Amino acid sequence: MELVAILKTVVHRLEKIKIPYVLTGGLAVSFWGSSRSTHDIDIVIDARKEDQEKILNIFKKDFYISEIAVSDAIERRFTFNIIHLKEGLKVDFWLSKKDSFRTMEFKRRLKKKIFDKYIYIISPEDLILEKLLWIKESRSDKHIEDIKSIIEISKPDLNYIKGWAKKTSTYDILEEIIDK
Repeated sequence: MELVAILKTVVHRLEKIKIPYVLTGGLAVSFWGSSRSTHDIDIVIDARKEDQEKILNIFKKDFYISEIAVSDAIERRFTFNIIHLKEGLKVDFWLSKKDSFRTMEFKRRLKKKIFDKYIYIISPEDLILEKLLWIKESRSDKHIEDIKSIIEISKPDLNYIKGWAKKTSTYDILEEIIDK
């Protein structure tokens, strides 16, 4: 089972237990920008405490999953991962934050046909904004190159991006990337 098959399995299971999700990370960059290698899958989920058992039960058969990690991630709105037992491939689940930007980002997710399956994916604008937030935390050439490729290939709404970049204090970083 390869990365694509694991992605389809995970998405199918999230949909089965009615956990809202959005694909992000390297796979989203490859969809909206230049194709690049990635060795894991990044998915933002909107799970609550009462979803914990459903998540554990649906993945425990063929993925390593930690009950403590899931519980802690849901409570702190942070992250946990699952690892496919046979393939060793990792899926990082990021719990959706409840701030205004993240709420808007989740509402703006798009359902696109990816690898012959309709999957919710982050919009190119919101992916750029997430990358700007990561750059703000730790400067990374990878994130800068990702942003450039998404802008070039997807032609996102720069006015939307600039508005949120000002609100998230990443506007200067965005301007620096656009001006290069």
